[in-house]
Amino acid sequence: MQRNKAAQAIPAGPKVGIPFPSLPHLTYDELLLPPEALLDEAALLDQIQQEIAQTNGAKGQQVRAIVVKHLATARAEAEANLEAAFREQPDNARGLIRALAWLTDRTVSIALEIATNTLHPLPNPTEAERIALVAVGGYGRAEMAPQSDVDLLFLTPYKVTAWAESIIESMLYMLWDLKLKVGHATRTVDDSIRLARDDITIRTALLERRFLAGDETLARDLRTRLWSELFRDTGPEFIEAKLDERSDRHKRQGGQRYVLEPNVKEGKGGLRDLQTLYWIGKYLHEVQSAFGLVEAGLLSQDEYDLFATAENFLWDVRCHLHYVTQRPTDRLTFDLQVEVAARVGYKDTPGRRAVEYFMQDYFRHATRVGELTRVFLTQLEARHVKSAPMMIGPQRRRKKLKYGFELLQGRITFGAGDDLDAHPLNILRVFEEALRTGYLIHPLTMRIVSNNLDRIDDELRANRETNRIFLDLLLKHGNPERALRRMNELDVLSAIIPEFEPIVAMMQFNLYHHYTVDEHTIQCISNLAQIERGELQEELPVASGILKAGVNRKVLYVAMLLHDIGKGRPEDHSILGAQIARKVCPRLGLNAEESETVEWLVRYHLLMSDVAQKRDLSEPRTVRDFAKLVKTRKRLDLLCVLTVCDIRGVGPNTWNNWKAMLLRQLHRDTTTALEGGLESLNRENRAAAAKKQLRERLQGWDPKAVRAELARHYPPYWQGLSTDTQAVFANMLRDITPDQIRIDLHPDADRDATRSVFALADHPGIFSRLAGALALVGANVVDARTYTSKDGWATAVFWVQDGTGHPYEADRLPRLRSMIHKTLKGEVVPRDALKVRDRIKKREREFRFPTHITFDNTGSEIYTIVEVDTRDRPGLLYDLTRTLAANNIYIASAVIATFGAQVVDSFYVKDMFGLKLHTKVKQEALERKLRQAIKDGAERASE
Repeated sequence: MQRNKAAQAIPAGPKVGIPFPSLPHLTYDELLLPPEALLDEAALLDQIQQEIAQTNGAKGQQVRAIVVKHLATARAEAEANLEAAFREQPDNARGLIRALAWLTDRTVSIALEIATNTLHPLPNPTEAERIALVAVGGYGRAEMAPQSDVDLLFLTPYKVTAWAESIIESMLYMLWDLKLKVGHATRTVDDSIRLARDDITIRTALLERRFLAGDETLARDLRTRLWSELFRDTGPEFIEAKLDERSDRHKRQGGQRYVLEPNVKEGKGGLRDLQTLYWIGKYLHEVQSAFGLVEAGLLSQDEYDLFATAENFLWDVRCHLHYVTQRPTDRLTFDLQVEVAARVGYKDTPGRRAVEYFMQDYFRHATRVGELTRVFLTQLEARHVKSAPMMIGPQRRRKKLKYGFELLQGRITFGAGDDLDAHPLNILRVFEEALRTGYLIHPLTMRIVSNNLDRIDDELRANRETNRIFLDLLLKHGNPERALRRMNELDVLSAIIPEFEPIVAMMQFNLYHHYTVDEHTIQCISNLAQIERGELQEELPVASGILKAGVNRKVLYVAMLLHDIGKGRPEDHSILGAQIARKVCPRLGLNAEESETVEWLVRYHLLMSDVAQKRDLSEPRTVRDFAKLVKTRKRLDLLCVLTVCDIRGVGPNTWNNWKAMLLRQLHRDTTTALEGGLESLNRENRAAAAKKQLRERLQGWDPKAVRAELARHYPPYWQGLSTDTQAVFANMLRDITPDQIRIDLHPDADRDATRSVFALADHPGIFSRLAGALALVGANVVDARTYTSKDGWATAVFWVQDGTGHPYEADRLPRLRSMIHKTLKGEVVPRDALKVRDRIKKREREFRFPTHITFDNTGSEIYTIVEVDTRDRPGLLYDLTRTLAANNIYIASAVIATFGAQVVDSFYVKDMFGLKLHTKVKQEALERKLRQAIKDGAERASE
């Protein structure tokens, strides 16, 4: 296709005030430090030549060594000055990358000068003995991060001569000896054109070529022929190739903007996305800088400002990453996020860490990059150099748009409804029409929406039609997440509900939450809509049944939207969120009863999850206390669905059969309590029912043996285990001898775990030794029970998962069994063996969770519940149980709830006399010892 203007000539040579002759729009003011603070090329070259002259007969390797010595010293000083200046100006990476490119230019030029005039002089060169040195890629743009490669093209007129080969070899040896990472190619102009035609990567690199030194006519010839023979008529092909490349790159990086450890360069919303826009603009319109996209009409001035701000921020981050790691690191891992945040100047505040503010800014910039890309690509479609996208969803008959909206390029524009002074509600109606019709919203429409957010004021927010449209977006069309995500990206959601703004792009610095708070909220609503559409009937039968039976959908969707709105403040986000909900609900048009229910759901949105995952559900008082808080079946059902969606919205693989089983059991038992009375849940009823079921299972046993089995266990045993597990114990205890250790390992598909059952003679510390054995094989304990029979046998059951959160494969069970036997027989001492395994990965060490230890004597009828909330590590459970055993504390059961790097271990315990831990003195003494065990283990794990 034709370009807007003819190719510009390369400047003939250096100009005053221009650091890069081929980029005349750049000035020395754009360097982080002035040239005199970096390197004096003429003086340095003079020093090198003087030493060469003083060294009689210096040749080849000796000359190169002199050059490398001087250049290395000068570069080391310049690089140290730049690093120090960047620490003083941590948001001026733009100046740094220009200065590093300028420093590299000087280095390469000196190397070429020595190679051509000292090492391989040629008094009378032929036509074939010419060479041009050209920078390509990022170096060609004059953008060099501290650990960037130096990409060079050695351009020759014909086949490489022996002289040119010697020049290139000598140059490369010098650059390699300077520890520079050099990417290089030697080609003729014909080779370059041919290879660029077939390889889009080479074509892109040549698009950003920059003449450095040597024979300039070769560089001019390459430029002229690239534009006339290749670039001029291949614009659409180049665009499609770069967009396909972008799509593939995003898939490799996780496909989402909000990944936990984003790649600053290659990830979605990263530097490469911005560079892609610039490449396309340059290919089509020969723009010389990103600002040229404005002159070409592809971006507005405001959009260019967003482009420049995002690009500068991303470059800041990338350069700090390179300095911190001293490697070309582009992935912002957890440990590096903390360090980069500190370098850039972010500070902790009550309720939030500096790294969370930093990552919130990062994700907001990444979102803006996505918006710019949409607008940019739409402009290309309008110029017919890119194909338009298809309508969302299955093909359907064209629906007529309302409110004066029109279609442009198959997408919704304001059309006759663009008078937002007269019709400000059209800002919201455009999202409603997009859901109703299935059409995409035109990026130019999004641009108008973003520019008119100030029209959404208090008066408009109080408008009944505003609330009608917003609630219809949630409730009417079946896929509310599509509208909410776009509204959130354009800041419309925060304009409608200003209280939502603080959680936009808010990152939660832990291993548990995979999304920012706003994206998590939208994921939760997406899960709710999926359940309503019947897509998760088999996976979520309880939640699906609740919605099928009928609930107040308005209450449920609004509660889901607001459940995390209080995050990021020092206060408990559930309490603060409930206070916010109390204000927002009436504004959205909910009546008093609906508002009260939403407020309650937000206040207690973690309650069902906490009870299910942190408490022993076989304990009758657990369910009775939960039922007292919930009060009604209506609230129970709403809370159950909200809890399911909340957990599933945390991230992929967070939801599993174990959590599903716990929530189903809690919902079932609480329903029984609410409908049959709280007293229907008691030990006697459960024990009698359990014994009856086991008697039926043991058909074929001698009646006397059955009676003995039913009489040998204390009451807690009958309420704490399933009939299947009790049957396993019954068979293991038959004819067992005191010296035997019987083990049964069996995958428990319903719980997504391996059930590990142990029967052996009872002795102190058995729980701890079992926990140590399991830790040694890398097993994660998710639940455990241990009981002592009346005749002195320990019956313990642990549910464990492997490192991926699944049951152990059958071929791994023999090793698990062998290690447990060795540990229980004393052949392996867990405390010693765990020293090697009990390590926290370097990238995860910045996750800090304060330790909280509580003692609850009301949550169980016969046990004290000791809850330990702290930083997780492989040997933690063993350390805690060993400390309890050393203090003569009997552990009846343990419930382990893991949330990424945080764990909550709840132990149901009694003292050596079989009593609860009532005295404050005893509790405080035990707490001190538990804290010391946690501290010692954490120090060991960080070594």
